[in-house]
Amino acid sequence: MNEIKLLIVDDEEEFATALAERLEIRGFMPETAFYGLDGVQTTATFSPDVVLLDLKMPDMSGIEVLEQIKEKHPAVEVIMLTGHGTGKGGADFIERGAFGFIMKPVNFNELLEKIDAAYQKKISGSQAS
Repeated sequence: MNEIKLLIVDDEEEFATALAERLEIRGFMPETAFYGLDGVQTTATFSPDVVLLDLKMPDMSGIEVLEQIKEKHPAVEVIMLTGHGTGKGGADFIERGAFGFIMKPVNFNELLEKIDAAYQKKISGSQAS
């Protein structure tokens, strides 16, 4: 698992930083971005395998960030993080290209499983092409 490059895009800096530290202890290579636009730009320079993306941010919505990332970097898998009820939103994330979503507060073991599944999808897709 330690080869997985993660980008955490979340305007809650304490949450994103703490999550990055926990993931780094587990052998991941995390980067953080605290604004949507920074997330889009960091995706271009850092080339993550998986992006953990907050739904609500002040400069642009997570949906907008998701669409830009998937348009420019379709192989990157995106997991949406939301503290708000999803209702039909969960299906909407998937329709727009997200791998899946996780509710905040994040269950760390569930997050690790979701990251691994997203990474497996990414590498199996890259081997097929």
